[in-house]
Amino acid sequence: MAVYTDIAEDELKWFLTEYDAGQLLSYKGIAEGVENSNFLLHTSKAPLILTLYEKRVEKSDLPFFLGLMQHLSAGGLSCPLPLPRKDGALLGTLSGRPAALISFLEGMWLRKPEAKHCREVGKALAQMHVAGEGFALKRPNALSLKGWQTLWDKSESRADEVEPGLQNEIRSDLNFLQASWPKDLPDGIIHADLFPDNVFFLGDELSGLIDFYFACNDLLAYDVSICLNAWCFEKDGAYNITKGMQMLEGYQSVRPLRDEEIAALPTLSRGSALRFFLTRLYDWLTTPEGAMVTKKDPLEYLRKLRFHRQISSPAEYGLSL
Repeated sequence: MAVYTDIAEDELKWFLTEYDAGQLLSYKGIAEGVENSNFLLHTSKAPLILTLYEKRVEKSDLPFFLGLMQHLSAGGLSCPLPLPRKDGALLGTLSGRPAALISFLEGMWLRKPEAKHCREVGKALAQMHVAGEGFALKRPNALSLKGWQTLWDKSESRADEVEPGLQNEIRSDLNFLQASWPKDLPDGIIHADLFPDNVFFLGDELSGLIDFYFACNDLLAYDVSICLNAWCFEKDGAYNITKGMQMLEGYQSVRPLRDEEIAALPTLSRGSALRFFLTRLYDWLTTPEGAMVTKKDPLEYLRKLRFHRQISSPAEYGLSL
């Protein structure tokens, strides 16, 4: 469920008068997503996405997110584009929430991606990293090492409810990553959440990337590791090395990884698996029963975390060394 704030038609029509968006023909809520309220609008000019930013999103971050989409689009990346108001601002207010109109991107996300799709995702991720160069605004990654520790502090006492022995196991991972996390790798703008539902395809052709609301400044190869975790494991938990090879080859066809980035990939992948395990664990333990939110199983990412611990060479991800 991703409509947390309802909107009245007369309010919406008034809101649209501040934009060169045409007349409202129809609108409906979009069920997918977990952070904001989203609506699909049909107007006399073009379909649009209306996003109302809920309390989990810091209003101070919105200029970064909206400006980044403009910057990436200008750099040649296919992504939604914020529609400016008649006064030039990218942000308005609707139903007591900060709100923005975003261009509609054709396509749909893949429920069963294949290796050829992973290659296209790798290419698009690298294109995003290149297009992000020169973006003036900065946003630290709130879900990196320090953020992981904060999440763990809130969850540790109940972790063994999910699986016996989890407290000691995860504490060991955190200690390892805090001691081993790479510091001198190329950094820049990363998406930080490029899961299959944030990549649109038309047939087998990638049509664009969406949902930049976790984007931030961090290590570029860390973003690669997030995609390996999100795209290259099968439903049974097995790592698909063919998908990994295609994704990494696609990425390197646009932006070759440096030797030190390749060497750090096992540690980065272990870290990104821990990041998503911890957010899922926290939500699993704190979301009330009966809440209209689909809780994601933290054990899926625990299995991925355990896989990465056993990696002895980056070649095991499908890299040609």
